[in-house]
Amino acid sequence: MAIKGVLFDFSGTLMRIEPAERWLSTVLARTGVDMPDGETRRLAQELEEAGALPGGGAPREVPEELAELWRERDRDPAGHRALYTGLARRVPLPRPGLYDALYERHMEPDAWRPYPDTEPVLAGLRERGVRVAVVSNIGWDLRPVLGEHGLDRYVDAWVLSYEHRLVKPDPRLFEVACAELGLLPRNTLMVGDNQRADGGATAIGCALHLVEHLPVTERPDGLLPVLELVG
Repeated sequence: MAIKGVLFDFSGTLMRIEPAERWLSTVLARTGVDMPDGETRRLAQELEEAGALPGGGAPREVPEELAELWRERDRDPAGHRALYTGLARRVPLPRPGLYDALYERHMEPDAWRPYPDTEPVLAGLRERGVRVAVVSNIGWDLRPVLGEHGLDRYVDAWVLSYEHRLVKPDPRLFEVACAELGLLPRNTLMVGDNQRADGGATAIGCALHLVEHLPVTERPDGLLPVLELVG
C-alpha cells in the first residue's frame, strides 16, 4: 500500500533539546547566579544523570517517591512538572527558584534545535501531498516550538499524549493520529527514535522507520530515507 501520511515523534526525531550544560548556563545567567565553569559542568552532569532534563537521557534511577510520577509523566502537565523538578532537586543548586526556572527553560523554542534534514523532509512530504502528524509523549504544548522554527506549516495534525491521556505505545494514540489525518493505518508510516514507544504503531498496521536519538551534529540525514519510503 502507498504511504499517504507520516506520523513523526518530536524529541529525538524532529528536534533535539539543548545540551545540559547550555540549559543550566542559560538559567544561571538569567537569574544572576555566578558560578565557575567547572562547577557549572559538574552540576549539569549531575542533573543529566538524575534525568532532570526533559528530552534528555533517562534517570540512572528513579527515586521511589517519584516512581508513580515517572510512569504517568506524559499524561498530565502538573505531574510532568512535578516529576522533572523533583528529579532536579536531587542535585543541590544555590537557589530554590532555579528548579522551576530550569523546567520553564526546556519549553522555550530556542532550547530546541531541528535536525539538519527535518525541514527538507517535511517540505518534501508537503510537495508530494503526504499528510503529516506529530505524535508525541509529552506533558506540555510543543506547537510553539515548531512554530518558532517555522516547521508548524508542514504539520496537519497534533496528537499529544497529555491532551488525550494516552501514551505511546498505546495503539489508541496512533489510531487517533490516523483518524486526524483521515487515513488508514496501512497507508501511514510512523517515524520515531524509540522501538518500544513508537513501535506501538505497528499494532494497528502502520509501517515503522526508526532513527537514532543523537545530537543534531551527529545525525545529519537520519530522516532522509522517509522521502524514499513514501515514493
